[in-house]
Amino acid sequence: MSQILKGFEGPLFYLLLAAYVLATLLYWGGALGKKNGLSRAATWVTVAGLVINTVTVGVRMLIAHRPPLANGYEFILTFCWGIVAVYLFAEFRYRLRALGSFVLPVPALLLLFVEIAISPAERSSTAIMPALKSQWLTIHVATAMLAYGAFAVSFGLGVMYLLKERKIRVTGRVGGPVPGAPGDAERETMSAAESSATGSLLAGSELSNGADEVNGGVLARFPALEVLDELAYKVVAFGFPLLTLCIITGAVWANYTWGTYWSWDPKETWSLITWLVYAGYLHVRFTRGWKGRPAAWLAVLGFAAVLFTFFGVNYFLPGLHSYANPGG
Repeated sequence: MSQILKGFEGPLFYLLLAAYVLATLLYWGGALGKKNGLSRAATWVTVAGLVINTVTVGVRMLIAHRPPLANGYEFILTFCWGIVAVYLFAEFRYRLRALGSFVLPVPALLLLFVEIAISPAERSSTAIMPALKSQWLTIHVATAMLAYGAFAVSFGLGVMYLLKERKIRVTGRVGGPVPGAPGDAERETMSAAESSATGSLLAGSELSNGADEVNGGVLARFPALEVLDELAYKVVAFGFPLLTLCIITGAVWANYTWGTYWSWDPKETWSLITWLVYAGYLHVRFTRGWKGRPAAWLAVLGFAAVLFTFFGVNYFLPGLHSYANPGG
């Protein structure tokens, strides 16, 4: 059975890579060309990609006879799954197709990295370090996968905020004036009651942005700044407890395996740095009322820390977590 499934693993990977690259191009084409048909197609290609991603992870699990979370290739597959699952929830819940232009490139680039840096032979290997043969593996890595997926979405929202905010700050408007359409200042100034109801706020933002699109270009298709800021906060608030649980379970697992809860391994250190960035994001929002541009920059910085925690540590720094290195 495993040999039969191995024959499907390679084609599934390339089909998955093609789906996420195509979805990225369709999202870009829909945004730059203001073609709703392309954007809708991008959504359904992304849905198909998530289905293929799920099947690929499932096939890997059946081949390895364990959760597919033990090496760099397997983690990238599940990382991509987490990113796209959280993204599609955000798109369908809040009608945020424009976000796909900034989120879908992440799984596409991750899979391209696999194709370039990890050989087919290394991808097909099911070997696992003895230290990883633990019941803690699934919960530790699965929570990291979902947290990182959420942070990828918050990164996309942060970039959208910064681009739109800069355009408004520099020019005073997102797009050209349209007779009878509400101005940018009117759209960007909303009541606290509206801000608390993100879904309703987003619906109103989409209606006003629709008028701006006559002359407004790509940024006019983005939701209002308040919506982007609020959604980024909600996504970080979802991912942060998962990252916390990931670190706690990792510490318990380390004590069980190596006799110490914390050894300042590079992975542990950078996981803590990432945790501190997002803890700071939530703390200053609650205590100082930090919103807008500073919060957006923290969301971008946090995801940069996420990427270094994975790539910088797993592939370039020696340590207890270097098992993910293709050459290790």
